[in-house]
Amino acid sequence: MDSSATTPSTAPRSAAVRSAPSAAATSRAVIDLEAVAHNGRRLAQVAGVPWMAVVKADAYGHGLGPIALTALSAGASWLGVAQLAEALTLRSLLDEAGVSRPAGEPSAQAPRVLTWLLPVMEPARAAAEDSPLRAALAADLDLSVSTLPQLEALSAAARAQGRAARLHLKVDTGMSRGGAAPEELPALAVALRRAVDEGTVDVVGLWSHLSRADEPASGSTEEHLERYRQAEHVVRAAGLNPPIRHLAATGGLLWHPQARMDLVRAGIGLYGLSPDPSVATGAELGLRPAMRLESPLVQVKRIEAGQAVSYGGTWSAPTDRWVGLVPLGYSDGIPRAASSAGPVGVGGIMTSIVGRVCMDQVVVDLGPAVDETGAPLPAPARVGDA
Repeated sequence: MDSSATTPSTAPRSAAVRSAPSAAATSRAVIDLEAVAHNGRRLAQVAGVPWMAVVKADAYGHGLGPIALTALSAGASWLGVAQLAEALTLRSLLDEAGVSRPAGEPSAQAPRVLTWLLPVMEPARAAAEDSPLRAALAADLDLSVSTLPQLEALSAAARAQGRAARLHLKVDTGMSRGGAAPEELPALAVALRRAVDEGTVDVVGLWSHLSRADEPASGSTEEHLERYRQAEHVVRAAGLNPPIRHLAATGGLLWHPQARMDLVRAGIGLYGLSPDPSVATGAELGLRPAMRLESPLVQVKRIEAGQAVSYGGTWSAPTDRWVGLVPLGYSDGIPRAASSAGPVGVGGIMTSIVGRVCMDQVVVDLGPAVDETGAPLPAPARVGDA
């Protein structure tokens, strides 16, 4: 986060600007699209296989449209979002931008869009003309399925829409979150085979998610891989042969080459962050942060040594010094974990948040000598320096 006493400088040509709600026009998030493109190329270089840009939750708060288009410019051939509503929005944005829908293999010019958290509904509702599942089929989305009720709803929507649903079967390989459980998979695989024969679905992917990929020394990923292989055997025994296998998100693609398979999913790394900075920082991985926050200092004051700052008095000034007030807080997305820790740049010098992060403001340490704007003053000359 950068803070100054003047209006922030104009954003770089490659950046998108997003205003923070509580600080109105005085604060903003600046998104460096060149950094996003760089990160995408860097992760693709490491992975060595096609990659999906995960742009869920408004591209991690960076802006769905600009990030999706930037990722495509960097070579992504897939885009992924969690919620169906956001996938439909993304498809509309791509159509408006003139991005083609793929007729065959996906590419950066004609990407596929995968969404995996589908609404629960009965087959009759799924077949209705205003069904969101029918809208998904009309938008040419790839859809994830993990249960028999999901498959029944998707098959009903496909019959009504007159086109097969393109599905990725998600299996639970140890995260105990989404995905078909091992004991449920045989029956689901047989049902999928019947739906393929009926012409209502086309099973194009088999996927899962790693729970501890950001811990390279953990044996968890090997356990996930073994369960994935077992699931793949069950699926193939049912007569299915999904051509796209994907298991690795950023942690997997960086630290577990055996998990890269046919496709990797670049999420947090696309935005310049490491899945685990204790293993390797983003900079050590060759990644560049895609977002910075800019805000003015709205007050500068001097405090004495030992004086406590913010709620709870969790930080006290080690010496007489100056602090500044920045009009951003946890309502703007500054995590409370950044209390007495979050890095802040002021006047070209790095400092940090001190005390607890409040809802709409934080206090930053300005050191022992600043001017009235919060800019650090030059150190006084010492005898013998001249």
